[in-house]
Amino acid sequence: MIHTAQLPIPLALVVFIFGACVGSFLNVVIYRLPEKKSIVFPGSHCPVCNHTIPFYLNIPVLSYLLIKGRCRFCKTPISARYPVIECLTGGLAVLLLHRFGIGLPLLFWFVFGCALIVVTFIDIDHQIIPDIISIPGIFIFASSGFFIPEMTLASSLYGVLTGGGVLYAVALGYYLLRGQQGMGGGDIKLLAMIGAATGVKGVLFTMFAGSLAGTCGGVATMIFGKNRGTKVKIPFGPYLSAGAMVYVLWGNELIYWYFSILSR
Repeated sequence: MIHTAQLPIPLALVVFIFGACVGSFLNVVIYRLPEKKSIVFPGSHCPVCNHTIPFYLNIPVLSYLLIKGRCRFCKTPISARYPVIECLTGGLAVLLLHRFGIGLPLLFWFVFGCALIVVTFIDIDHQIIPDIISIPGIFIFASSGFFIPEMTLASSLYGVLTGGGVLYAVALGYYLLRGQQGMGGGDIKLLAMIGAATGVKGVLFTMFAGSLAGTCGGVATMIFGKNRGTKVKIPFGPYLSAGAMVYVLWGNELIYWYFSILSR
């Protein structure tokens, strides 16, 4: 394994570029999947003028900077979120390389992280988590035992049952007490998918970290948002996704740090 201090800069750059290219594809998935459009055909094009984007204007991050955030043909502004997602995916690839080195764990966690990035931005835009990602993801990431030494099929199964079961119990309890749906079915299936990849410990960490971040985000939205002081529906998927990736990257260290504080 390549440790952080020994990571060659050229290798990190290559991995970042690869991740950014994948992020460019994730942008397509995030935009087209909720619209039930093909993520393969047609090729990249401007959604306003429908002009096909040539390959030399489809370079992650750089093309956005060169055309100054506007379509080359109709001058329509392009959302800055496109290069942000490309940088986010590239940065994630580099962080995973730092953490795991080159090997099967890097591949597994990068695919897992890409799925969570798609889930995050679709949930932000549409407040849905597509079943086409979470349900197949449960079975795909249940293969974690083949990639992650500490995982087994049994630990993945327990993770799925814990992840899906915990959120289902929370949602059911909220409905019985308040008569309202407080947790979407998409969140339940997402946490089951996270459990398939990370096991019970990962699920519990994700729930704790996601709930903490979600609470802070909700309070900040109510205080500083446009509709401050009113009830705002906040998607939980992005917080669960962030919690899961924090666990993958730094979970064991944070858990050790937390219990070392409690034991003082």
